[in-house]
Amino acid sequence: MLLLATAMAMPQMANAQIMKGGYFNVDWQFNAPIGNDYANRASGWGMNFEGGYYIIPNMSLGLYVSYHTNNKYIGEQVLHLSSTESLYTDQQHSIYQVPFGIATRWRFTTEDMFEPYIGVKLGTMYSRMESNTQVYTYYQDRWGFNVQPEIGLSFFPMPLNRVGIHMAVYYNYSTNKSKVLTYNIDGYSNIGFHLGISF
Repeated sequence: MLLLATAMAMPQMANAQIMKGGYFNVDWQFNAPIGNDYANRASGWGMNFEGGYYIIPNMSLGLYVSYHTNNKYIGEQVLHLSSTESLYTDQQHSIYQVPFGIATRWRFTTEDMFEPYIGVKLGTMYSRMESNTQVYTYYQDRWGFNVQPEIGLSFFPMPLNRVGIHMAVYYNYSTNKSKVLTYNIDGYSNIGFHLGISF
């Protein structure tokens, strides 16, 4: 609803492409972590923003930034922190991810209602691994290299207007390593999809 309201609030978008040879995507994001059980619940707590310019008719170069949150509740248990320390508590696990960097894509058509493409994003990612207990919050912030291949489609019901729907599936990997309490993550992997507005 928010994405549709944004599009309706900008009537100039409906008249012409904002930047000749350029594109912009504003997406809701859904993802599911792979390979870690710390906060492995799939969630729709994410957004994706991307913009670029077609340096040749089929190939673009641009920038991207997205963010996502995954959570998992852990019931009461004893954590053995060391030979002399133990912690009895329940926990709310959270993982926050903010990748950003350079995006490139290859579209298969240029003047049609349907604009399928393949793309790859390269950059860095900030992550926070967090455990909220009844009294304290334990967390660790990390940075790492990020790569994200994706397959997508922009659908323009009226191609001359260049305002349409964007959808894509992606795989996201980063090299971030994190440790909180007795939990370790060595690299973050996610699969998911984007759904939003393209203009």
